[in-house]
Amino acid sequence: MIYYKPAEHELEAASNSYLMSLLAVMAGLPFPIINLLATAVFYLANRHRTYFVRWHCTQALVSQLLFWWTVGLLFGDVELTSFYFAYLFTVVLFNVVDLVATVVSAVQVRKGKQIEWYVYGGLTDLICKP
Repeated sequence: MIYYKPAEHELEAASNSYLMSLLAVMAGLPFPIINLLATAVFYLANRHRTYFVRWHCTQALVSQLLFWWTVGLLFGDVELTSFYFAYLFTVVLFNVVDLVATVVSAVQVRKGKQIEWYVYGGLTDLICKP
């Protein structure tokens, strides 16, 4: 990404793209899919904004989509077995990592720093063009 000095409202909107999933967790904790839906709605609402805002909204959405896709591929439907508890542990671990990465990204983007997540950043570059 070419160096670009975003305006204050762009910093806020880009930062909010990451925080959207956290707010959704607080509102709909029993239904984790709400994170994905909230991030998708925020993306749709901001997809015509500046490239900086669109890029961060896209990366937040890609991270949510790939997270759920990976969890679905790895674990699918399970019964109440030891595998289920391993699944539960892994989901909690993934969510903690996602929470930390989301908060760090939101804070850094709000400060005007360009944050590119490993894997997601490259995919975002392919999807979101200036």
